[in-house]
Amino acid sequence: MTEPLKIGPQREITLHFAVLLESGEEIDSTFGGEPATFVWGDESLPEGFERSLLGLKAGDKRSVSMGPEQGFGEVNPDNILPFRREEFAADEELAPGIVMNFTDAAKSELPGVIKSVDEEWVTVDFNHPLAGRNLTFVVEIVDVKLEAQEQVIQIR
Repeated sequence: MTEPLKIGPQREITLHFAVLLESGEEIDSTFGGEPATFVWGDESLPEGFERSLLGLKAGDKRSVSMGPEQGFGEVNPDNILPFRREEFAADEELAPGIVMNFTDAAKSELPGVIKSVDEEWVTVDFNHPLAGRNLTFVVEIVDVKLEAQEQVIQIR
């Protein structure tokens, strides 16, 4: 009988997961729905979450608590930026908590959360919404496979 594949490099992982705040409030979950699939090292999960899966196999369950440094990082004050109010459309709704999309220098969309608004300035936070938070990551591994490798055919 062959050993079941364990999570690590060159593996495609299918899992159910939930992310919970310290209070126990669930922020995101696939339990009760379709599982998520990713390839080890593809940066779809924070590095600390991914590392906590090492060595697990199909059927394994784990719950891991981690600080910001293993999750979505600390809040970076340099990612909180002021914009002049006139840079926004006059009829645009601007209030704390509203998420807006901005375009960065590379023309990529970047979400930002409005932190404050006054007559002259709109302050926007571009940190990940879970930055600076202690989180619990709950997983149930559904399947572990070898990563699909691109086939190269040589013609002579």
